[in-house]
Amino acid sequence: MRLLLSLWKMFCYAAGTVVTGLAVYEFWFLAQILYWVEHNPATTRVMDARLEALQQNKPRAALDQKWADYERISIHLKRAIIIAEDAKFVDHEGFDWEGIQRAMDKNQRRGKLVAGGSTITQQVAKNLFLSGERSLLRKGQEAILAAMLEASMDKRRIFEIYLNVAEWGENVFGAEAAARHYFGVEAASLEPEQAARLAAMLPRPRYYDRNRDSAYLANYSESILAQMSAAQVP
Repeated sequence: MRLLLSLWKMFCYAAGTVVTGLAVYEFWFLAQILYWVEHNPATTRVMDARLEALQQNKPRAALDQKWADYERISIHLKRAIIIAEDAKFVDHEGFDWEGIQRAMDKNQRRGKLVAGGSTITQQVAKNLFLSGERSLLRKGQEAILAAMLEASMDKRRIFEIYLNVAEWGENVFGAEAAARHYFGVEAASLEPEQAARLAAMLPRPRYYDRNRDSAYLANYSESILAQMSAAQVP
């Protein structure tokens, strides 16, 4: 009996320690999110990983990224990204359940994790905090972070952060750097056709940076352009 009681106490202590550790871990994320409600992120987990890899060969190398306030980003780009990445962004609470179901069906058909059905909010969570690995554990953490973002920020702020930290090519991050890199203009000056092309690049930005003449990219850009007028932008 004493042995069972001792084992039970040890279990409760271990479980309590784990729960406390997890709570502190998640609070650390929440504290950063609350800070970013009013302050712009200087970097992200994805950007840090890219910079570390880049500086292995070029120690003084830097990423191409410059923050642009929401008002200084073309409405055409905002509409194009909503169409391409998350058409229900202004309506959902961080998760597109129909999109998640489609991703699950695709993963089941392929027999492995190949799609995640991520919303813009989930992509912001991933870019800010997480590695690029595909696993159920990482998707679970992404979901927790997305819920924190939705509870702490309005849609406009989440979208503003997305527009400034999204990867858009070889060491190119954010709308301002992308507009200058591909078209030699400011993000505020992007025309509809240019915006549609940038949005079409987002699933594979580094690939399309190297393959700008891709027929698929051209066709997908035209499809996005045709739908942009219907986009709901925060």
